[in-house]
Amino acid sequence: PFTANAAEARDIAELAAKSDRVVMEAIQYRYHPLTSRVEQILTSGELGKLERIDVSLCVLLPKRSNANVYDYSLAGGALMDAGVYAVDMLRTFGGSTPEVVSARAKLGGPEVDRAMTAELRFAGGHTGRLHCALWSSNLFWASAKVVGDRGRLRYLSPAAPHLLPRLTIRSADGKRVERFPRRTSYAYQLEAFAAAVLRGEPVKTTPEGAIENMSVIDTIYRAAGLSLREPA
Repeated sequence: PFTANAAEARDIAELAAKSDRVVMEAIQYRYHPLTSRVEQILTSGELGKLERIDVSLCVLLPKRSNANVYDYSLAGGALMDAGVYAVDMLRTFGGSTPEVVSARAKLGGPEVDRAMTAELRFAGGHTGRLHCALWSSNLFWASAKVVGDRGRLRYLSPAAPHLLPRLTIRSADGKRVERFPRRTSYAYQLEAFAAAVLRGEPVKTTPEGAIENMSVIDTIYRAAGLSLREPA
């Protein structure tokens, strides 16, 4: 993620505010057209009042060949590796920064979560759940589901939407599947960064948003009984 914890994110945000440099968190899924379409559907009210958001991001990263993500001294852990995307999705689709209700970790080493599950609640009354894992029974399993009182949407590979660029919506209008370009989300992210540097255009993943992401991550670690990650 952006930093090891929220305090470090605040430090970087302060430095960014004093400089003339573009500082942007590299959460590339936010720049893909599929993600923009999800936000558009939620804003339109087609799904009605939000009730629930579930995000799962599970990968298979053996410790032997991926030692860094299991290393507490390097701010390792499932929540830091895959979970930051889930946290950002919950904030983006939920419309605000959620409260952490509970969290449960499975350990892959001292203070390092190989899997993390958290229940969250938003100010509007809707709830959320994230599940992320570095050591999963599946090589790769990722999905996002948003449920409202008049419909729902679901799609796979939300952190890398170019891999499966298809969105399924069920609402009063029936069921439909929308398809999107296979162009990599990293390319869209690079274009956004270049536009910010060259033309001063705004970015979606700001230092302020990174502070919110890291604040949620810090709170999840505390709720799971684990220590905060610290800068190396």
